[in-house]
Amino acid sequence: MSPNLHPTVPMAVTDKTSEEDKLNDAPQEAEMETFPAAGIAAAVVFGLFLLLAVAFLLYKVYRRKCSSQSKYERIGKDSKLPTPMLKIEGKGPIQPKLDLKSVPFAVPQSTPTREDFRMSTLSNQERRDSLGSAPITSNLNGSIVASDSESNSPVATPSRRSSVTEIPGAYVLGEINPDLYKIHDDDDDVDTYYPEDHMGRIWFAVEYEHESERLVVTLVKARNLPSRVLGSVNQCDPLVKIFLLPDERRHLQSKLRRKTTNPKFDESFVFQVTYKALLQRTLRLTLCDVDRSKRHRVLGHVLLPLRDVDFDNNEKVIMWRDLEKDVTETVSEKGDIQFSLSYNEDLDRLTVTIINAKGLPKLDNNPFVDSYVKICLLHVSKVIKTKKTSIIKRSCDPAFNESFILKVSSEQMDTTSLSIAVMKHAPGVKGDKQIGRVVVGPFMYARGKELEHWNDMLSAQKEQVTHWHSLT
Repeated sequence: MSPNLHPTVPMAVTDKTSEEDKLNDAPQEAEMETFPAAGIAAAVVFGLFLLLAVAFLLYKVYRRKCSSQSKYERIGKDSKLPTPMLKIEGKGPIQPKLDLKSVPFAVPQSTPTREDFRMSTLSNQERRDSLGSAPITSNLNGSIVASDSESNSPVATPSRRSSVTEIPGAYVLGEINPDLYKIHDDDDDVDTYYPEDHMGRIWFAVEYEHESERLVVTLVKARNLPSRVLGSVNQCDPLVKIFLLPDERRHLQSKLRRKTTNPKFDESFVFQVTYKALLQRTLRLTLCDVDRSKRHRVLGHVLLPLRDVDFDNNEKVIMWRDLEKDVTETVSEKGDIQFSLSYNEDLDRLTVTIINAKGLPKLDNNPFVDSYVKICLLHVSKVIKTKKTSIIKRSCDPAFNESFILKVSSEQMDTTSLSIAVMKHAPGVKGDKQIGRVVVGPFMYARGKELEHWNDMLSAQKEQVTHWHSLT
């Protein structure tokens, strides 16, 4: 074998491997060339965004600096503002010189003084008299300027504009009207002298509405009420109870005022009553003091016969009355009757004594009345027994003085009542006419004084309990 053949084989293999290496390295070189181009593009984009952010911040700072600049400075620096032209008759247009720095500017006072209000209501002559002989002019902000003759320096005196001061009672927008903030003290009666035995005084008003047939009672205030502790003015918790006598079954009550002997109420109460019945009613105001135990201690009463009040003008009538401890009610339209009650539980005996009557009306234009009393014992609204007194002739104030005994067991006392009626006797006429009556009994049948009379009878066994009652 020839020695020249051996070197040729390895050369062919070497060339072949070199070509394969070149083919494998070509993609790697291409990838290395693309990486620098992407980095450069990203850096350029980031730089542009950074420049835009810096420019935006600079713009915001410039705008803020411009907005903080005063309006008056901008106006003074602006030389391009058009100057107004003035045309005077007989001459050409004139361009006046405008110097904004010479225009006076005064900050108005936050609160007008009393001198400002006085000067705004004075005339020019009165202002001259108050400021002296100096002439008075007005500057641009509406202030009155008085020039001193010696120094020729204006002295500003604040006032309102002439267009506002010409209108009486007008105020510049934003100013304070002091009349709206005045505290009206209506306690003019604080220094009023009251006697030592004075029990208090109450102010109230009454008004009758004819269209709706309503009586409106308004409580205003009370003064000098007695206190639970002598010498103290805050040991009284008063309230007022309002009655329309003779009906005491229903009453209205005011709100409680705490720790005062001079309360203010300002409350109104309404009673539905016809005008005809109103003239037969009596208004009673009862003032009570509520102690810590919630007990009502009566301070005093006020009575007002409504027939004495003029309701024809449809106006509210305001009045005051002094409190009285024991009030004597006026005679009702149908008169009053006096009788006594006594009950003996051991004997189941109820004794009724008719004493007398007064103020009986004269019916049918007769100068005198023939009358008697009719007593009815009722059990659960059913008449059990009837009694009559003798007839008293020709008297409006008859005296009977007759007693009647009725049999009533103690178990029936809670369902038993008495009807006591005053009758007019008319000879020759069938049927007598009833003048008025009173019903006494337990809570189921009576209220007010009638209920009180019945309870007093049960409390005082075997004793005569006497009361006056108004006929209804």
